[in-house]
Amino acid sequence: MLKYLFQQNWRYFLTAVMFFTRIPVRLNNFDEADLNKSTRFFTLVGILVGAAGALVFWLSDILLPLEIAVLLSMVATVLLTGAFHEDGLADALDALGGGWTKEQVLTIMVDSRIGSYGAIGLVLALLTKYQTLSYQVATLIPASIVAGHALSRLCAVLVMFTQSYVKAEGKSKPLATQLNIIELVIATFFGLLPLMFLEMKFLLAMVPVALTWLWFSAKIKKRIGGYTGDCLGAMQQLT
Repeated sequence: MLKYLFQQNWRYFLTAVMFFTRIPVRLNNFDEADLNKSTRFFTLVGILVGAAGALVFWLSDILLPLEIAVLLSMVATVLLTGAFHEDGLADALDALGGGWTKEQVLTIMVDSRIGSYGAIGLVLALLTKYQTLSYQVATLIPASIVAGHALSRLCAVLVMFTQSYVKAEGKSKPLATQLNIIELVIATFFGLLPLMFLEMKFLLAMVPVALTWLWFSAKIKKRIGGYTGDCLGAMQQLT
């Protein structure tokens, strides 16, 4: 029984890695239903992506200025995820900024072109991330990178737990089934785990994260009545 549970959860983890990163994963007999089950490991994927960014920073900081090391760590995480969440942020901002009705918002979200709202928002988000990391003490940056990637993905998972998917189809449609409590507990465990390796003062970051989550959750609920895949990416980037 334990062996079966391990094999199943390992499959769900690999499914999450395959869907949310560019890491080559070989998975026999892929089933879209596994994607829904893999939700529990989204935050663990965040730890994986954050660890890659932290490693690049640590190696770069040995020879390069801190600011360049921060920039290279950001490049590494974008390459590793294929700018998956950044793309969601740009699409969501374009849609919420340019659409008046629910139908207009959803139509703009599926447009692959980037508009002024998306471009400006994406640039500001990346600059804010870069500046925030650059002002930290070098020894604390790797842990904060990992914690940021894990916690922000937990915020996206919480949207899935509290709201409904609003599109009839889309790349995130297989994720639309609501999480159960056990899956939420697993996601929460990995989402909060890296915070244990930060100084206590960093826990104050939970306040703006919570406020941002409440604000953006209320906005998408009011504007479109739930979430889309782009909304999840936007929530991850904003938090």
